[in-house]
Amino acid sequence: MAITLTQTAAHRVEKFLANRGKGIGLRLGVKTTGCSGMAYTLEFVDEMHPEDMAFDSFGVKVIVDPKSLAYIDGTELDFTKEGLNEGFKFNNPNVKDECGCGESFTV
Repeated sequence: MAITLTQTAAHRVEKFLANRGKGIGLRLGVKTTGCSGMAYTLEFVDEMHPEDMAFDSFGVKVIVDPKSLAYIDGTELDFTKEGLNEGFKFNNPNVKDECGCGESFTV
């Protein structure tokens, strides 16, 4: 069981945390929403919950709650730039289908 970042994503998260001035890592999770059923959530973490699991990737701590891990285990988080667009991209091997807009997925 693992969640990983690409080196590009890890660098971007480190930059965000430095600009923010605090935080121990990045929380990756899922919530029920959208046309396909689930969407990813990302937020900075200042302190962990007792049930959280932590993964270290290129020196960045990725924190996941056990409920979300069932849907995102094996996911690699990348940061991409395409023209004027930039953002995090989720490479989740568990995804069976995605909505047309790319905002939600089903497992």
